[in-house]
Amino acid sequence: MPFTAETQDRMLLAVAVAAAGLIQISIAASQLFLGLGIVLLLVFRHKLEFPRIWVPLACFFLWTVAADVLCPSPWGGRAQIRKFFVFLLIPLVYGVFRRQFTKSKYLIGAWVVAATASGAWALVQFGLKYEHDVHAPGGFYIAYLRRRIDGFESHWMTFGGLQMSVLLLLLALFFFSNRKITRWAWVSVAILCAAILLGWTRSVWLGALGGIVYLVWRWRPKMTLAIPVIAVLIFFLAPPSTRQRMDSFLHPRRGVDSNQFRVVIWRTGLQMIEAHPWFGIGPEEISREFKSYVPADIPRPLPPGYYGHLHNIYLQYSAERGVPAMLLMLWLIGMALWDCVRGIQRIGAARSWQLFLLHGTIAVTVGILIEGFFEYNLGDSEVLMMFVSVVSLGYATLENLKIAAPASAISSPEPAHADM
Repeated sequence: MPFTAETQDRMLLAVAVAAAGLIQISIAASQLFLGLGIVLLLVFRHKLEFPRIWVPLACFFLWTVAADVLCPSPWGGRAQIRKFFVFLLIPLVYGVFRRQFTKSKYLIGAWVVAATASGAWALVQFGLKYEHDVHAPGGFYIAYLRRRIDGFESHWMTFGGLQMSVLLLLLALFFFSNRKITRWAWVSVAILCAAILLGWTRSVWLGALGGIVYLVWRWRPKMTLAIPVIAVLIFFLAPPSTRQRMDSFLHPRRGVDSNQFRVVIWRTGLQMIEAHPWFGIGPEEISREFKSYVPADIPRPLPPGYYGHLHNIYLQYSAERGVPAMLLMLWLIGMALWDCVRGIQRIGAARSWQLFLLHGTIAVTVGILIEGFFEYNLGDSEVLMMFVSVVSLGYATLENLKIAAPASAISSPEPAHADM
């Protein structure tokens, strides 16, 4: 007996929420549901619908394939080709929520619940690590830097990027949605902020700050003046070890903080780009070829750190796949930002669910771009999947605007008294 259209929609909705929501908990489970969702789309004879960013995405994919084929070890770069599987989240999330836009609240709820649970567990981890390492040789600071809190994730960088994304979405919800906010949402914000602060990942701090500045500026421009004051208060109220980590921006400890290490990898990345500007040295080749491109004037041994990638998305894409590949990715991201800005202009200043999702998409993108100066965050499958899901939801919102009532009548998909 064939499934009815309503049953098909319910099944696809459940799978899409699971695929995107489980990013915060398990990458394996998330990708399992992603595969299931694509199969269901094909079985139910739905088109794999992409928004207009499919053009730069297709070009980026083809350029990556070309860079891999032209490099000395094409087989070694296959992992980056396989990683394009995660972009199938676009037709799943975009395709489902452009047809069932009012159900997007379930995905937002799944992200908030999962991220809050991960953040809460991370705070417990911090307590356990502090108790274990407070008397460690060299002190807590050095011991904790080597194994920081990571919640349900496998690495603190992944954890921080995901926590940042959900925090920015929640703040966008508070500032721009016309739905009533429950006290539990404020608890989530507190947990996410504490987890990000105690995660000690400076690139995430900067990315979150950039996204928050954008949201506050679009919400109450004059309130942006309060952000530096709040930052100073956080500095003085933070635990001493966390203040020391903050101070490492300007006063790093040699051989402990990664400032010197990042200068080395960035200079090496520039050497790679200069030598191979068009197609790079090949996907997955940076770790193998790194020592060959280290500038001669850099003292040996190199500072401690991970030299498997360049800890910068702009240098990474350029050195690995060529400058055109990096520009294609920026084209994709820039197109998504431009489309969201145009959607916001159409909606106007009235608070609504659509306004929240578009501002949230921009804030998350700003955070990812700033964090990307200091970390290869889009090379992390979980962060990439979260980013792709948010952008896809943003485009589903834009599609909803096309079929909705006149701009003056656009409002939340649920009654204004509904709780979140």
